[in-house]
Amino acid sequence: MRLRRRNPSLSFSRLLALDEERRALQRELDEIRRRQNEGSDRLAELSRAGQTPEREKLLAELKGLAEERKRLEGRLSSLEAELEAELLSLPNIPHDSVPSGTKEEKMVLRTWGEPPKFDFPPQHHVALAQRLGLLDLERAARLAGSRFPMYVGEGARLEFALLRWMLELHAGEHGYIPVLPPILANRRSFLVSGQLPKFADELYHCPKDDLFLNPTAESLLANLHNDEILEEERLPLKYVAYTPCFRREAGSYGEEQRGLIRVHQFNKIELFWYTTPESSYQALEELVSHAERVLQLLGLHYRVTLLPALDLAFQSAKTIDLEVWLPGQGGYYEVSSCSNCEDFQARRGNVRYRPKGGGRPQYVHTLNGSGLATSRLFAAIVEQNQRRDGTVVLPRVLAELLDREILG
Repeated sequence: MRLRRRNPSLSFSRLLALDEERRALQRELDEIRRRQNEGSDRLAELSRAGQTPEREKLLAELKGLAEERKRLEGRLSSLEAELEAELLSLPNIPHDSVPSGTKEEKMVLRTWGEPPKFDFPPQHHVALAQRLGLLDLERAARLAGSRFPMYVGEGARLEFALLRWMLELHAGEHGYIPVLPPILANRRSFLVSGQLPKFADELYHCPKDDLFLNPTAESLLANLHNDEILEEERLPLKYVAYTPCFRREAGSYGEEQRGLIRVHQFNKIELFWYTTPESSYQALEELVSHAERVLQLLGLHYRVTLLPALDLAFQSAKTIDLEVWLPGQGGYYEVSSCSNCEDFQARRGNVRYRPKGGGRPQYVHTLNGSGLATSRLFAAIVEQNQRRDGTVVLPRVLAELLDREILG
């Protein structure tokens, strides 16, 4: 089974048991309703004859049936809620082109550029950024705790310049519709996008209002057209959004995860598509090229990888990652995940389109990708462009925006 490629230990026993019990309950209820209908007809006949022992007996029987029906309907309602929870916990089915295996076995599709060569030991971005006054992680920790970065001085200017430049690139050059969405969203939004119910512990929740801080603008953009029927002529719809993103990122962290590599809050430009099933995999390639364009214009060496089934996000049918080279760590780190979710989110959000030639509305396919997240991108810019004296040469597009060529 294709779904077991994502998790070989996946069990459907509880799901099947709940479904079997639901079917049995439904049959019992159907029989009770049949008996109630027959009894009501017979009661009408007996009532015309006046008060009789048979009528009193039938009244008692109908009362018992009503009580039993109420009990069974309560159990059925509870059972359907359990069944829905089980169904919502099932991830998307991987596409046939997705290989089996773990993330250690991911396939490198291509690389761009060459890793920068240094005649000195390259420094970690934390050392560079703190020496240059771009980050203040110590004061950030006092404000919010660890894993919450704070950009200061030229670092704050660089962060804002990156965000503005990427937003304008995707809107102007790639034809995306800009969106500045709320940071908080309701429970249904996260059910549609796929974060709930399975990943509730990874979200920041505001219980009083039952709202969640978004871990990615995908969670918001996936809900823009809930319960709508779009005209095929409008597709594809392409949105670009900026949001700060919040993730608990539970787990332990090694030396390689410090600084901007794994944080609880980061900024991101998100790309999101609504399109037809027939064109969605061509759209995925185009989406990836738009994310790559950012890295190419910044002159950063990176590679493109195809994720195996065991490493797919819950809602994804196929994911292509962009991984940028960080010389200070001597490894590649993901800066963009571009995914085709097919109709997984559309079914949850009831988003359909009406085909040009007529016929019944069909579910759209949704795609998402970082275009890009700035935390690791910031680290890559600093690390790949460092010089022996600890200064950093800015990529041309950023040098023009900041009106300076060197940080330091």
